[in-house]
Amino acid sequence: MNADLRRRITRWRQAAAGRRAANAAANLDRQPPFPGRWVSAVSLIGGPTLIMTGTVLRSQFYYFVPYQLAAYAQHPALIRAAYTCFAAGFILLWPAVMTLAQRIAATSPLWGLWGGCLVIVGLFTRTFQFGTDHLAFYLTDSLGLQTMLNGIDDYYLAWRDAIWHPFRAMSGPAFFGWVVLAIGAYRSGALGLGRSVALGLMSALALGTLKGTEPQSFLAVGGLCVAFIPLGVSLLRGGPPPTRRAMLWIAVLVLVHVLMTAYGPRG
Repeated sequence: MNADLRRRITRWRQAAAGRRAANAAANLDRQPPFPGRWVSAVSLIGGPTLIMTGTVLRSQFYYFVPYQLAAYAQHPALIRAAYTCFAAGFILLWPAVMTLAQRIAATSPLWGLWGGCLVIVGLFTRTFQFGTDHLAFYLTDSLGLQTMLNGIDDYYLAWRDAIWHPFRAMSGPAFFGWVVLAIGAYRSGALGLGRSVALGLMSALALGTLKGTEPQSFLAVGGLCVAFIPLGVSLLRGGPPPTRRAMLWIAVLVLVHVLMTAYGPRG
């Protein structure tokens, strides 16, 4: 390699580093127009925290399907809490993903668009699968463990042999959307290299009905925490606290939700 080519490569690397630094500085000052700073911050912090809580709670049981049902039969409250935290964390993640996608799109529109859309589609897939988990647990109470073990075996066979199903087609985005979002986060400067790599590790998280904590689950969810929680903290510090009026409305909405949950229609 001659000296002129080395100088060109060095200049190119310096220019790329300068663009990433400028993009990162611009993105740090960018407030999400929707869903807003506070909702985004709560999502960025609360979503990964809930997912990690569910991951830890069920980590003492072998991850394979029959062992998860057997664990529920022996420890129903613990397993129900673990799966509920896990699912609630993924539901709560959508504002966090939208916020990061908006920051990416400020300088890399296509990466922000595709990364955000693919990951959010994957969140729907995991929510659908939590519905099957929820049903399996409650049918175990009424039908018995062995009946449900046979039923889940039949379910997996039917799922494997199905010609087409919308949520089966969404399994790809649930895995690879995180990689696209992570690449976009790095290229745009929205996240540094280390946190972008950590975010991409979410592609290693298992997907499927009654899938418990695997060894790589801590790596994947830990990466999500590393990528998202500091961003949420920076948003909280990046503006004034909510007004008294906003806090009053939040309290009213929480109270209405609690009353509707307790006394509203069942089903």
